[in-house]
Amino acid sequence: MNRDFCHIPSPAVVKEDVNAGSESFADVPTQAASFDFETIFRAEYPHIARVIARVVRDCARSEELAAEVFWKLLRTPRAHGANSSGWLYRTATRMALDELRKQLRRKKYEGLFNPGRATRTPEELHQQTEEQNRVRLVLSRLKRTQGQLLILRSHGLTYDEIAQALDINPTSIGTLLRRAEEAFRKEYVKRYGLYE
Repeated sequence: MNRDFCHIPSPAVVKEDVNAGSESFADVPTQAASFDFETIFRAEYPHIARVIARVVRDCARSEELAAEVFWKLLRTPRAHGANSSGWLYRTATRMALDELRKQLRRKKYEGLFNPGRATRTPEELHQQTEEQNRVRLVLSRLKRTQGQLLILRSHGLTYDEIAQALDINPTSIGTLLRRAEEAFRKEYVKRYGLYE
């Protein structure tokens, strides 16, 4: 997949938007007020938005979901601390996979209600797009943790970063990744036959 699918703003650009006032912010517990949310947001937002964008392939939606991830972080005091980065990645991949499942359901039901309309456009027939759609479908059928492992690894995270993000023992990551890859392969073969 193309890593530069969306132009996600750099932390310097994001900084300008963080200071926007919000009436809802007053509802945040006082514990969360001592947490340096702005620093975490500036450092992690572009990374979180890119992880989501690689899954959902919709720039605007990925930025909305990234904002939701950070809103959840702000509202979840137990996520504040040394492992907030891991919590962000874990939450982002869960939300991305949930969004992917929603998109697939919506596409399925739209096809049922529009039987006379051609379901495929010339762009969808392009081999790369078709393969990406297959991969997304297979990812949506895997167990959540397996999908998260594969997404984070494909995004370039190290075993230690994945272990921190998913709160898994680092020594287990290699085995869990192999199992996730095997589950992906089996699901792909079951649905499409050959696996390259």
